[in-house]
Amino acid sequence: MQPPVHEVIAQLCRRNPRFAAQAYLFVLEALQTRMLLLDVPRHITGPELAGSVRDLALKRFGLLARTVLEHWGVSSTSDVGEIVFLLVDHGVLTKQDTDSREDFEGLFSFERAFEAEYPWGH
Repeated sequence: MQPPVHEVIAQLCRRNPRFAAQAYLFVLEALQTRMLLLDVPRHITGPELAGSVRDLALKRFGLLARTVLEHWGVSSTSDVGEIVFLLVDHGVLTKQDTDSREDFEGLFSFERAFEAEYPWGH
């Protein structure tokens, strides 16, 4: 039987202190948020999840989105992918055979997404 998610995240933080517990929880929340937008449940791709992380961070933290994510150890879309695959490795998430960490590489710049292209007035 799989231990509760909070225990798995505590274990991940001990083994890989690069990411804060909040980072894992935020990625899971962004995944859930994206899935709730679907008419029919299906697999979420790396780019879709990274975009959901971006959108949720902007909505939740506004101009501080990049600062908050970086405080948690997340400074690129590759970091989002690393978190996803750590969660997969620990049985919290599942993946398809075609999914890889590379799906998250270089999708967008945090500087551009959270600063240069900040959606003023939205």
